[in-house]
Amino acid sequence: MSKPSSGPIPAGPKPFYRSFGFQVIAAMIIGLLLGLVARNLGPDATGNPNWLSVTLQTVGSIFVQLLRALVPALIFTAIVASISNLRALNNAAALVWQTLLWFAITALVSVVIGVALGLVIQPGINSSVLASAASAPSSTGSWLDFLKGLVPSNMLGLQASTKVTGGSASTYLSFNVLQIVIISIVVGVAALRVGSVAEPFLDFNRALLAVVRKILWWVIRLTPIGTIGLLGTAVAQYGWETLAQLGWFSAAVYIGLGLVLFVVYPIVLLANGLNPARFFAGAWPAIQLGFVSRSSIGTLPVTEAVTESNLGVPREYAAFAVPLGAATKMDGCAAIYPAIAAIFVAQFYNIPLGVQEYLLIAFVSVIGSAATAGLTGAIVMLTLTLSTLGLPLQGVGLLLAVDPILDMGRTAVNVAGQALIPTIVAKRQGILDQDRYDSTTTIDVIDPAAVPAAA
Repeated sequence: MSKPSSGPIPAGPKPFYRSFGFQVIAAMIIGLLLGLVARNLGPDATGNPNWLSVTLQTVGSIFVQLLRALVPALIFTAIVASISNLRALNNAAALVWQTLLWFAITALVSVVIGVALGLVIQPGINSSVLASAASAPSSTGSWLDFLKGLVPSNMLGLQASTKVTGGSASTYLSFNVLQIVIISIVVGVAALRVGSVAEPFLDFNRALLAVVRKILWWVIRLTPIGTIGLLGTAVAQYGWETLAQLGWFSAAVYIGLGLVLFVVYPIVLLANGLNPARFFAGAWPAIQLGFVSRSSIGTLPVTEAVTESNLGVPREYAAFAVPLGAATKMDGCAAIYPAIAAIFVAQFYNIPLGVQEYLLIAFVSVIGSAATAGLTGAIVMLTLTLSTLGLPLQGVGLLLAVDPILDMGRTAVNVAGQALIPTIVAKRQGILDQDRYDSTTTIDVIDPAAVPAAA
């Protein structure tokens, strides 16, 4: 007679092919191969992109659109819920100011590395790019636009832009992430000030957050398919030969990104008593998605998920810090890249830079990174840096040929920093789940069972 079971039988190990990380890596390989095939096929008989290029571009853009469509609702509900939950913590104010402080510290270190590499490698002098490639960008960043952009023009953080093509005008709606963050903070604080009257609203917000998270996990299941389209499109459109003319510039940028990601961040982790290997194991799903998607905002849902589930940061804090980081914490786009690019432009045009100019580069990188929020990546930040230094904006056109290739590495570093700072601050404030952080088994973020229950 058999003995009754004393508990549920533990599930066996998951097959390797069901791992989120394996699926994304396999998708990257497939996307690379398909991208090379599409590039070798060339345009069709009418001069338009071939069917494979169109397919890859469509698949990738649809995936990013799905992620971006959920971001406004996720940011709003998560931040409002996190503010209501922060009232249970005695160190809420310390969490906020330490988050901003560590944002600034790591940005400053990153820009110093960028300046040093620009001076040592001298990419503007060693470049073979032709001056005829110079052209002014279609959009530029300015301090006035940045300050005006902090003030929401509507409660949804929406912005409208009109593009004229072939005599016809099309209007597009987009959202400003920084404005949504500001709106969410104001609404969350106001709800707390109102008191018990706002409890039904906060209950509804928590329910809506749970619904948004469930839809989000359905979209995240499509990540391997989206990866094939995104990476395949990058290879098909730009290839790798475009790196030749700007080889030293590209090398300087990627060396800087590597130093920040694999030297600076591990030192910061070790200084705070955290194992760097465990951090990269936990944050890797978000880092690799940031690399292929080239969008910190599109990667935001995954970044928040791994920060909570794999790194042990409490949701009450992660739901506030990660969206804020996605809007303002950009060590790749706003520190390393503009520093090296500004020095490249100055060297290319034989414009000497002094100590004052290098200090201005550091100032713009540390203070002005939020200027890129809701806008087009590093180009806005670069134009803001060049205009502050008085350098020719036409220099932006020299770098556009390799920008998509560099943007992959920049975004990966951005995403890593957006997960790093909440982890560091949580550790310093004694609220990090150390057992979860140290666990050798990270939760697979593609598994819906890994989604934490709604607060």
